[in-house]
Amino acid sequence: MESYRKIVVIKISIGGMARMKETKVFKEDRVITSTDFTMDVSLDFFNERLKIEDYRGNVDSIHKQIMRLLADHPFSKVIVYSRQEDWKKFLSLGYQFEALFSGFFNGNDAYSMAFFTENARRTSDYWVYEDETLQQVQEVERTLDVPKAAQYKIRKAEATDARALSELYQAVFEIYPTPMNDPKYIEKLINQDSVFYVAESDGKIVSAASADINTTYHNAELTDCATLPDHRKKGLMKILIAKLECELKEKQIYCAYSIARSLSFGMNAVFHQRYYDYKGRFTKNCNIYNKLEDMNLWVCDLSRRK
Repeated sequence: MESYRKIVVIKISIGGMARMKETKVFKEDRVITSTDFTMDVSLDFFNERLKIEDYRGNVDSIHKQIMRLLADHPFSKVIVYSRQEDWKKFLSLGYQFEALFSGFFNGNDAYSMAFFTENARRTSDYWVYEDETLQQVQEVERTLDVPKAAQYKIRKAEATDARALSELYQAVFEIYPTPMNDPKYIEKLINQDSVFYVAESDGKIVSAASADINTTYHNAELTDCATLPDHRKKGLMKILIAKLECELKEKQIYCAYSIARSLSFGMNAVFHQRYYDYKGRFTKNCNIYNKLEDMNLWVCDLSRRK
């Protein structure tokens, strides 16, 4: 008989990043255990998906549990971070390979497998255009040189910056896949396992990026990248990413990855230039800007950096 322990429920106000009206459940995390498996499940209501980043045990039983969850919560996409020895089994159960997280599990690879319940979620409207954008990105010359931005103050963020950071994300994104409009949520991230770096102009935060650190498997997602329009094309994001990479190496975190909008030349170019390798694309992965968007995966082994 299955049992589960609810870990956390995140609630936010729905109605756009800037104009909040109705409070609803954003995400619910559970640990589900049975006699032959255990798995960490994220019921991601905002992005209409189930996500399993960790599991142990019988893959057939895990799949059956996923189907039971889908019966109760009709999400249109399931994402499983599969171990190397299991991805072919997931493939035989109807999952599709989307991207490879090199070194995700303490140096071992994670295979991102997707299961779709709707044709509309499986089908991308921009795939060929995104391929063309990727080709243009990969033609950009690579360099670890960091631009100078003397007019900006670059520093590590503190919990007291939570409100200013939430205002930055509200200004940049109409819709965002995590509740970065909520200062309490950002404060919680900073006090736990996330590191933020910011760029200030005249005392105002105008650009920010974070590293969400997985202390169990020693990897980190570089995420929450945002710059106000008037301060773009000045190399701020390259500076912030470089700062985060140094912080990760000091913590002996060497698997760094980022998931960037496939339609965005700029963010994909930032990671390509810094010697991250393209490792696949997630179809209609999350709600960002104004729709469900495809996202590119970029991965770097920081231990090979000089």
